[in-house]
Amino acid sequence: MNPYLPRPIDLPTPVPLDSAADLSTLDEAKIFAAPDEPARWPAWRSALARWRDESRRRTAYPGPAYAGLTWTPACHSVALVWLWDETLYDHDTGKFTPEAFVDRAREDFGGFDGVVLWHAYPVIGLDPRNQYDYYRDIPELVDLVAALKRHGVRVFLDYNPWDTGTRREPMDDATALATLVRDLGADGVFLDTLKEGAGALVAALGPDVALESESRVPLRRIEDHAMSWAQWFADSRVPGVLRARWFERRHQLHHTRRWHRDHLDELHSAWLNGAGVLVWEAVFGVWVGWNDRDRTTLRAMLPVQRAFNQWFTDGVWTPLADHPGGDAQVYASRWDHAGTPLWTVVSREQAEYDGPWLSLDSLPDGRLVDLISGTELRPQPDGRGGFRLGGRLPAGGIAAVTTLTAGATGPTQGTAAVPAGIAAVAAPAGERPAAGQPIASGATFPARATVRRPAPVVRHATVPTGMVPVPGGRHELTVRYRMRETGLYGEAPYVDEWKPLPPRLHQPATLVRTVQLRRFAIAEREVSNAQFAAFLAATQYRPVRPERFGLSDGPPDAAVTHVELSDARAYAAWAGLRLPTEDEWQVASAAGLLVRSQPLVWNWTESEHSDGRTRFAILKGGSDFRADGSDWYLDGGPQPPEVSVKLLLLGAGLTRSPCIGFRCAADLETPVVP
Repeated sequence: MNPYLPRPIDLPTPVPLDSAADLSTLDEAKIFAAPDEPARWPAWRSALARWRDESRRRTAYPGPAYAGLTWTPACHSVALVWLWDETLYDHDTGKFTPEAFVDRAREDFGGFDGVVLWHAYPVIGLDPRNQYDYYRDIPELVDLVAALKRHGVRVFLDYNPWDTGTRREPMDDATALATLVRDLGADGVFLDTLKEGAGALVAALGPDVALESESRVPLRRIEDHAMSWAQWFADSRVPGVLRARWFERRHQLHHTRRWHRDHLDELHSAWLNGAGVLVWEAVFGVWVGWNDRDRTTLRAMLPVQRAFNQWFTDGVWTPLADHPGGDAQVYASRWDHAGTPLWTVVSREQAEYDGPWLSLDSLPDGRLVDLISGTELRPQPDGRGGFRLGGRLPAGGIAAVTTLTAGATGPTQGTAAVPAGIAAVAAPAGERPAAGQPIASGATFPARATVRRPAPVVRHATVPTGMVPVPGGRHELTVRYRMRETGLYGEAPYVDEWKPLPPRLHQPATLVRTVQLRRFAIAEREVSNAQFAAFLAATQYRPVRPERFGLSDGPPDAAVTHVELSDARAYAAWAGLRLPTEDEWQVASAAGLLVRSQPLVWNWTESEHSDGRTRFAILKGGSDFRADGSDWYLDGGPQPPEVSVKLLLLGAGLTRSPCIGFRCAADLETPVVP
């Protein structure tokens, strides 16, 4: 299977146009494919209407049980954010920064209506802690949730049903999750890897908590799943219709393609379907940020979607409406509500388009404007009694056409009141191009450099006690790791791939690195509980975040644990030493110079990296603990010297683990040769 192409189950589903066709074959579609020929669109729309009526009868659809979730249809833009993303958490001060996060989101994307606080994967499996611990052990998380909600951002938690190999709760998963949601004041739950949640989970969460399934939600569950995650949805050449959205207009979908560097297809689909978008800039520690064109497009979409939400949920929806004819790859959906039409328009042209967008038999009352560019449109007679509207659109551009009452200059549109922020021309100042200009396009990937923090230089003339010398020199190091979604360093492992699957996902991977090492010394053993206790007694050291600090147990000569990287560095500095780099650790271990304490624990290395959004470090050595039952867990068990594991760094003391310790190193002065 070509990883860059959609799988068969992801492809759009053709719609039979025969009036006697069995349309139940469409029940599992992701997107209803549109015919290429405009002449067939009326029959296609009729078939879609028949399918909706028949499928609702076939499933005895009672309507959505969204009574307590009036906000979900208006949740257009959701960000999936690592809880310890550097835009949300300041690792140096140990504090969350929700205001800075919200400000940046508004500037870059037009703001988010919701945020998924992704918390445990890909770290879970490091030790016995379960997915609930990674939320529950953050004292101020309830305050963070409240702060985001004060800014109008709904908060979702993440549920990992595959987490069965860690510490078990004294209650079932449904009860544990529901309790956590209530305690934190969260608004919804993202169902990782699940198309639907079990009935017990729905019952435990109650009617006021939104469930968002991953990928294709079954028809029978649209009733109690207010949202779904439209991941791996391939559209037809002529834009099609989202099945779940057509079945139930109040059901909100969020389009996303996590590994893609071009998001125009899902933006177009969302715009024509009145649906939402999932923004995912850092995928489990890998930067896949959005380009300028796509950010600008979303910024232009959101003010219209928010102001015209009733058009998308309650209005009359006509997909592929009022096509201008010919070969123009310009398509529109028409939404009629409260006597006022709205057309959402996309250009699928590969170059700038200058021509008609819409062909109308008659003109609606009022002045016609494009809310995106902020320009009034001048209808042109088409010579057949109708009219055409249009103008310039950049490659991939969008428009939003509606009417204003004669002389209107403020937020009065037709007979409907439009919220402040959408006035006579569109989006708020600063969120729209200059009048008459289309959205600018800049599709260059906004690359970020992953920077490795330099190791300090701590010179010793002789080998310190308890250490062994290691000659300097050039080494060809073979590094082995498991190909997880995290990658190993700053690389994106699946650029523009559709859906990475085994064996590409989780397969063993190898890289060869050439390194030049100075002569150094490294401790034979990890720092022990007794040694660390002496450090604490001498310095009264207290970390910025004290959570889980000092929980190390076991005999005095066992490796100290429950220390994060900053704690280990503090000890090393006090001892006049430093931590070994991952390369030094590997060379020394491969030479048989290291003794491992029992029980085995991972070793920190002086190999911390950051791309300005995600911090991570490289662990070496493995541990005795292993979480079994899922490939999504972090690697466990003893590991040979060449194996490296990328550990994303958490905040609030959560990186302190019973399965991580450390040893020290030092730089040795080069002997003078007589």
